[in-house]
Amino acid sequence: MALQADYEHDVGHPAPWFRHEGPWTLDEVLALPEDLSQRVELVDGALIVSRLGNLPHQSLVGDVYFGLRTACPPDYKVLPGFNLGLSPSRMLIPDFGVVVRGRTGLVLPVEDLILAGEVLLPSTRQQDLTLKRDLYAAGGVPFYLLIDPAEGEPVATVLELEEGKYVETARSEGGFLKLERPFPVTIALSP
Repeated sequence: MALQADYEHDVGHPAPWFRHEGPWTLDEVLALPEDLSQRVELVDGALIVSRLGNLPHQSLVGDVYFGLRTACPPDYKVLPGFNLGLSPSRMLIPDFGVVVRGRTGLVLPVEDLILAGEVLLPSTRQQDLTLKRDLYAAGGVPFYLLIDPAEGEPVATVLELEEGKYVETARSEGGFLKLERPFPVTIALSP
């Protein structure tokens, strides 16, 4: 199947990336028409386009979001997928995150992110385990929470930034993730 310049998205707008020349900028990505069926991230001028997760993925994202939100201290706020600015040529969209309360706008600066969270999908697994892990670490994000639903019962792993690299500091057991940092919480991980 050949791609054509006049390709139409199923949501009714032309796919502008088929006509773009050269590296993308953050301003160009933010000017794209909103498309709730996919995520468009930016890494060093290149677009990373991925679909939203399936229903079990979205359910797990919701469970973790809710668990974090119910225990969140007043200085922080828990957000579902949002634009995270790492640099003028890098923007990621974590599945959920814990941020410093008070910021407004379209793009959250990385220095306001306390915890980035990703639920692995077959299509984004390597990206979440390598590229995003490296970019969050380079951005100084203190905590990275990875949830792997592929092992039957979901397994959550918490990585904490130590000397510029992530090290595992917590892992779920029996379908529950218990954290003391960045704040105390126990989260039920439904399959």
